[in-house]
Amino acid sequence: MSLELYKIALGQLKGIGPSRATRILGKLSSLSDLFTQSDRELHLQTGVSLSILKEMNRGEALFTAEKQQSFNERNHIKSHFFMDEDYPRRLRQCPDAPIVLFSKGLTDLNHSNVVSVVGTRNQTEYGRKLVEELLETIQSKDLTVISGLAYGVDIHVHETCVQKGIFNIGVFGHSLDRIYPYQHRKVAEKMLENGGWMSEFIVGTKPDRMNFPMRNRIIAGMSDAIIVVESKTKGGSIITAELGNDYNRDVFAFPGSVHQEQSEGCNWLIQKQKAHLIQNGTDFLTFMNWHLDIPKKQLELFPELGENELKVYQTLVELKEAHIDVIAMKSGFSTSQLNVLLFQLEMKNVVHSSSGNRYTLQWKHCA
Repeated sequence: MSLELYKIALGQLKGIGPSRATRILGKLSSLSDLFTQSDRELHLQTGVSLSILKEMNRGEALFTAEKQQSFNERNHIKSHFFMDEDYPRRLRQCPDAPIVLFSKGLTDLNHSNVVSVVGTRNQTEYGRKLVEELLETIQSKDLTVISGLAYGVDIHVHETCVQKGIFNIGVFGHSLDRIYPYQHRKVAEKMLENGGWMSEFIVGTKPDRMNFPMRNRIIAGMSDAIIVVESKTKGGSIITAELGNDYNRDVFAFPGSVHQEQSEGCNWLIQKQKAHLIQNGTDFLTFMNWHLDIPKKQLELFPELGENELKVYQTLVELKEAHIDVIAMKSGFSTSQLNVLLFQLEMKNVVHSSSGNRYTLQWKHCA
């Protein structure tokens, strides 16, 4: 049996998430041991109780994985294991991330800038214009847009991305052997030319209601930011925004009329400080600091720096010296992201840290 088969099977074991899987695999010599050894042997090696090992139902997981692997091979589907490099790195940080994802047509799941754009199924003309103006503004930036291929705002996001040549990903609430709603098939097929589809669900999974909140956590977890265009007070968009806050993502919402049901959710998110108010794409790009183009001179000066490191450098050029919270607010990075980036820049002798979490550029880079 292949390593890929075992990876897919691990994702089908009952009661196993990324944290437990990591602990178990850390005590085994190989992933295959989890499926070839007896319950007793695994209990002695990993400390996992015999009752939990029986509940995992490893034989059924392997059988299901074989069906999925066969489907993958016939339909050009890729699988992405949570420990592999091609797995979405932002999603990997989430405690409830899927162990395995399946994709079609995608190339890069770890783009430097990723935004999810979601909204109500009952989109108004106001919402349509917001989507078009937003994507018109951000289309010149090198970024990835994610949505859920649902009726209303989601499908309009994908249609507009296809028209404007923006790389976009549709996350499904079912397996990749079907398109739901069926009316969106043409748009979905067009997406494969500059983007693609993604799902955590095993082949044969129907678009059941309970699957869509699970889908929403992937939309939120894969992104740097979530934009809610229009939303009622309840529904998938609000769930996605709430998950974005749980995952420390930046959440944005367009305000709307207090008399319009489709704007009640956005207004509520803003009122409860669960989302930043934006009026256009420029507001969003400015907040995220994605409006800045790295000058060619800087790229030549620091060829060893990554794009995000260059953005932090450019922020410090403007601020001269600042507390980490100010740098976070100005740069658009979360504090946890910024801690990593600033440490990397210190190791490269680009920035200097002082007491009180304050940072400045090394003198030789200040010119």
